[in-house]
Amino acid sequence: SPPPEPCFCAIDNLYLSLFTSDLMAMKEESQELNETQEKDHHYFTTGEKPFSCSQTEKTSSQKRAKKLETVSDFSCQQCGRSFRNKGSLKSHMSIHTEEKPHTCPQCGKGFTQHGTLKSHMSIHTGENLFTCQQCGNSFTHKGSLYRHMRVHTGEKPYTCPRCGNHFTHKESLNRHMTIHTGEKPYMCPQCGKSFSDPGNLKVHMRVHTGEKPFICHWCGSSFSQHVNLEAHMRIHTGEKPFTCKQCGKSFNRKGNLNNHMSVHTGKKPFTCHLCRKGFKEKRNLYAHRRIHNMERFFTCLQCGKSFGHKGYLNRHIRTHTEEKPYTCSQCGKSFSQKRYLDLHLKMYVIINVFAYAL
Repeated sequence: SPPPEPCFCAIDNLYLSLFTSDLMAMKEESQELNETQEKDHHYFTTGEKPFSCSQTEKTSSQKRAKKLETVSDFSCQQCGRSFRNKGSLKSHMSIHTEEKPHTCPQCGKGFTQHGTLKSHMSIHTGENLFTCQQCGNSFTHKGSLYRHMRVHTGEKPYTCPRCGNHFTHKESLNRHMTIHTGEKPYMCPQCGKSFSDPGNLKVHMRVHTGEKPFICHWCGSSFSQHVNLEAHMRIHTGEKPFTCKQCGKSFNRKGNLNNHMSVHTGKKPFTCHLCRKGFKEKRNLYAHRRIHNMERFFTCLQCGKSFGHKGYLNRHIRTHTEEKPYTCSQCGKSFSQKRYLDLHLKMYVIINVFAYAL
């Protein structure tokens, strides 16, 4: 007779029992996970803290305090800004000191940070440049291109919360805000004068260095500011874009127009704080102050007499040269000073009044 077949019932029952127990364990774990997730969601939405350990909270508070203390350790002594590490503070300080240790080997331009130099190098190599499709200008950063595009679109997304003025760049808004706050964090290391904008400090430093990088290609005159070169160029071109609305007289500088307006208004906004004498122009006030300070920079080479204003010296020199540049249009008589001509002309006015009365 054939051998009896082996019975697998016991083995099957064993595997079934193990499988059932594993399945139950997985189900329990799944339920626990769901309960945990529900609790976490509840604590997140309500803000409750189910476990409160005074030691843990104390440690967390100490860590936060230490972190804040670390940040405050690296604070700029000039403007008060705080940084997370010494390197960031050191890079920031170059804004105040004007130090530019990273120099371009191709054009010699200096930068305060190595990353800025690296971006600048792409101008020479032509790599990774972002080009404006409207004007062809190229930029080393995509963000710089986006900011440039506002020139074409006219977009000004940054608004001053105090006066409502709009600006194309955040930096322009920050500079504008110093008008309201009165903050001047950028100090000249030589004379101590403070400025709200680093660019104004840079221009001011040329007073001490004597640097005049803007040169007129017509006559070779040099200037410390580009705006002064533009005003100077109008001498050669004859352009006078600033016109008085009252008399129609035109000027090549806006400041000259402002000074001229005092002729119509009669105002003398520049007052000497010592004698309270008023002047229409600031330069006349400066010249007047030399009287109080006994400063006399302009000396006559013929007699040695000194004056506080160049105009006074020019008038004095005519006593030696006997030059009379001011001529009466009525009788042809000439005078060395304009005030003498004005007095002479008043004589004709008086004569005409009497003649009309007769």
